Amino acid sequence: MTQLLEKAFTEASALPDLQQNILAKWIIDEILTEKKWDKLFSESEDMLSDLANEALNEYKQGKTKILEPDKL
Repeated sequence: MTQLLEKAFTEASALPDLQQNILAKWIIDEILTEKKWDKLFSESEDMLSDLANEALNEYKQGKTKILEPDKL
């Protein structure tokens, strides 16, 4: 455990039980969400690569236009 995380837990342990539980739930939710995104991105790597290659090919073939947000 890093020193910073240890300090955070020390500070959190001084909070009332209800606030500790709220903080703990938030931390757990954040970790689970991060794991979910990591899994989704790792599974979509090939698809994203294919889409990027398709976009580059279309650009090289002159099939794209410069985006002009002011004209949308």
